[in-house]
Amino acid sequence: MVIMPWENQSTVTEFVLRGFSSIRQLNIFLFMMFSVFYILIVSGNLLIVLLVLFNHHLHTPMYFFLVNLSFLEIWYTTNIVPKMLLILIVEQKTISVAGCLAQFYFFGSLAATECLLLAVMSYDRYLAICQPLHYPFLMTGPLCVRLAASSWLCCFLLTAITMVLLSRQTFCGPNEIDHFFCDFTPLVRLSCMDTSLTETIAYATSSAVTLVPFLLITASYSCILAAILRIPAGIGRQKAFSTCSSHLTMVTMFYGTLIATYLVPSANSSQLLRKGSSLLYTILTPMFNPIIYSLRNRDIHEALKKCLSKKPGFLR
Repeated sequence: MVIMPWENQSTVTEFVLRGFSSIRQLNIFLFMMFSVFYILIVSGNLLIVLLVLFNHHLHTPMYFFLVNLSFLEIWYTTNIVPKMLLILIVEQKTISVAGCLAQFYFFGSLAATECLLLAVMSYDRYLAICQPLHYPFLMTGPLCVRLAASSWLCCFLLTAITMVLLSRQTFCGPNEIDHFFCDFTPLVRLSCMDTSLTETIAYATSSAVTLVPFLLITASYSCILAAILRIPAGIGRQKAFSTCSSHLTMVTMFYGTLIATYLVPSANSSQLLRKGSSLLYTILTPMFNPIIYSLRNRDIHEALKKCLSKKPGFLR
């Protein structure tokens, strides 16, 4: 809870994002590195989206959800990285209060949506492996659309509750955020009003959209593991495991980085560690998403080869 006397203080109209360092040479190096990462994230995930859209044999539930995830990763990083690059190269560290709240809203909504999409994808893998004969009748096209749409809508509405409560807070200084984007914890610390209700609601909603999907993922993979162990050792077991290994890797990376970020101590001495762990789920996880899903995926390989083998009309 944060309560500060603010009657004689002017209301803050913009925040200052401190970023990573005040050393110019280091900032230039980070700018170049993160620019390359951002290009890889956008191009890699966009490639996944286009490959699935333009190859009919990839029009299956698993790839439908993968398109949703890749589309999300593009906007997830676009919400944060361009502003971070401006901070590094031109030291444009200021951001309006409205802009900061908007960045937090989209960050929170997209992160929560990713949690639900990962849970939906684990349920899809559960049906495919544990109930293969009924899978085409259970995971239908309309159900896929409803599951994906519900994930997006639910998370954007839930985050809007916290967003409204934050927007009603008064910020009267200091106005420096010791981070490279507008996250909830450093933002709420700058309020000079009682934030107990806002923090309680934010904790409740964030727990709902992270812990509940995690429990569903755990339950799905427990059933999947039990089903795989019942398969005689050999090609059948290997094939069954390979269909969900990519998704399990993404789940481990995403939730691992969230735990590393939000369970570390909140003291000032750990702020650098918090920034570093935040980079894992804002940049590295979205960058590895297309790599992990395409590295051992024969369908993606075939679709990519098919696209590359097509010659432009004027070369035929």
